Amino acid sequence: MERIEKMYIDGQWVPALAGKTRDVINPADASVLATIAEGAAEDVQLAVAAAKRAFYEDGWMVTPPSERARLMFALADSLEKRAEEFAKLETQNNGKALREAQCDVSDAVACFRYYAGLATKPHGQTYDVADPMQTLVVREPIGVCGQIVPWNYPLLMAAWKLAPALAAGNTVVFKPSELTPLTVIRLFELIDVVGYPKGVANLVLGAGDTVGHEIAANFDIDKVAFTGGTKTGRSIMMAATGNIKNISLELGGKSPNIIFADADFEAAVDWTLFAIFVNQGEVCSAGSRLLIEESIHDQFLERLVERTKQIKVGPGLEEDVEMGPLISETHLNRVLDYIELGKKEGARLVCGGNRILEGDLEKGYFVEPTIFIDTSPEMRIVQEEIFGPVLVVQKFKDEQEAVSLANNTIYGLAGGVFTQDGAKGLRVIKKLRAGITWINAYNPTYNEAPWGGYKQSGLGRELGTFGFEEYTEVKQININLEPSPLGWFKE
Repeated sequence: MERIEKMYIDGQWVPALAGKTRDVINPADASVLATIAEGAAEDVQLAVAAAKRAFYEDGWMVTPPSERARLMFALADSLEKRAEEFAKLETQNNGKALREAQCDVSDAVACFRYYAGLATKPHGQTYDVADPMQTLVVREPIGVCGQIVPWNYPLLMAAWKLAPALAAGNTVVFKPSELTPLTVIRLFELIDVVGYPKGVANLVLGAGDTVGHEIAANFDIDKVAFTGGTKTGRSIMMAATGNIKNISLELGGKSPNIIFADADFEAAVDWTLFAIFVNQGEVCSAGSRLLIEESIHDQFLERLVERTKQIKVGPGLEEDVEMGPLISETHLNRVLDYIELGKKEGARLVCGGNRILEGDLEKGYFVEPTIFIDTSPEMRIVQEEIFGPVLVVQKFKDEQEAVSLANNTIYGLAGGVFTQDGAKGLRVIKKLRAGITWINAYNPTYNEAPWGGYKQSGLGRELGTFGFEEYTEVKQININLEPSPLGWFKE
């Protein structure tokens, strides 16, 4: 009998209450990788009940930070020992090149270790006030946290959310994307083995409109954290208003990458490729709008197109592959629709633009790395997140126009500037309405630094001490040092 991957609720591996299942597809060849349980609202409710009991009744909320750190260090060590297995499974399920999946696993291990260390560090303040009082501020866990992650970085996004939540003393009901649950299932197997108490970490599999909605709406969930598209983020916000949940959202982007004429030419070309084509362009912070100073536009574009055409596209497990397939047939068609839209809007293709149908690649969801020029700011391909290997190019005359074009979208997640003038680089970066920025680089991400955006790119921050604080409540404590009758009212 075929094995069905189950959900993890209250320390047990269980099927969906309704008995439903879903096939998980390899995007490189459309083959079935696994069959998983397909949960629904009632499964979320079971998980929430377990998480609530574990927090309030079983004592997780008062577990010493040293014990939370011990468990998380053990989880990091266990993941590191099976790093290659996880990386290959991530590539099979998501499609990304193996070298990228290997980096993701390494980053996930580092994330767990960072927050394991942070769990035992000071997190409070004291104040001297006018009265004979000692005033303290302490941070306490929020309670039951619902967490929903996307399909583009399945394991790494799980680490970004689970690590701070558990390190801060919360319990979790976690939902991976229904398209890419496999490495997360394996991660929860490690959570089980290292000895997290029952109910502390729960895994519910299923679709966003059922499982995701219940997580956002459930009155016994105290916080919801979501990474994904802006449209879905709005729905999460609406559903979370029922009990005024604490909420954090990491949403979409249409981020600018600005190349000034004085930039290191070859370095800027190389980083531009990485900014848009890494992970098939399925990156929220992708540098999907390239702004080039007019005086070097043609020269830069010629070199960029030359390099782009050399990118090796194929199944992520094949040797030397640099870009894999898109996640699904549905998403492939969405990206191809945007490419056709760009043509109709009057933009000009100078590279790519087609589905790859050569040899065995016709079975998968492969699309050529694509570059549009002759764009204008009002075009939808310039304004809307495509979430694929599609780059739109814009020209600018001077610093002022570069900033104006860069800020001219509803998003504000990321941005980059390339210049050898340090003062100009910092000057421009400070004018960008974006939360994550780079000068003479693009996309490097660090566990120690906050991640999140401005405008419609989200609320709150992940990573760093900021990410830890997102999973805590702030409590003020006042201690009277000279207790005696107040005498405010007459006897």
